[in-house]
Amino acid sequence: MAAIKNPDEFQAIVTRYWSRLFCYIRRMSYFSQEDIEDILQEVFIKIYRYLNDYDTEMTFSTWVYQITRNATIDEIRKRKARPSTIWLEDEDLVKVLKSSLNMEKEYVNADSLEKIKDIIVNLPDKYKEVLMLRFIEEKSYEEIMDIVQLPKGTIASLVNRGRKIILTEAKNKKII
Repeated sequence: MAAIKNPDEFQAIVTRYWSRLFCYIRRMSYFSQEDIEDILQEVFIKIYRYLNDYDTEMTFSTWVYQITRNATIDEIRKRKARPSTIWLEDEDLVKVLKSSLNMEKEYVNADSLEKIKDIIVNLPDKYKEVLMLRFIEEKSYEEIMDIVQLPKGTIASLVNRGRKIILTEAKNKKII
């Protein structure tokens, strides 16, 4: 990594990850734009501070997401409450739909998207997080393991159970 040898090139890391991490924090926390930017500033300070300690056994992206996840969870704990709304774009919902229900975008209408959004909002956080990392952030199981610090079997189980919950609820609400 160039930034490890030359800290002046750290801006390239910020530029590369800012918008992806912004969306990740927004989906995970439902915080306002200003709060997310504050968390991101904290994240990039930590990345800069610990850049030379980065373990190259882990992909850099995974390491960055792990730091971001931990900072976001810390902020959620400080606030002790999560708002009940969820921030997912229609394209994000379609990704989850396609993976969980084998539905194609052409067959998804606005009403279906709202119903699916309700299902996802009501999922326990442990399922929402791994489904988001797997299907929206497009992380591998190994990357998710490193980010959430759980064994691969647990990750696979959470993904499968989350998908089954969505499928069952979608059938119950006559979406599919």
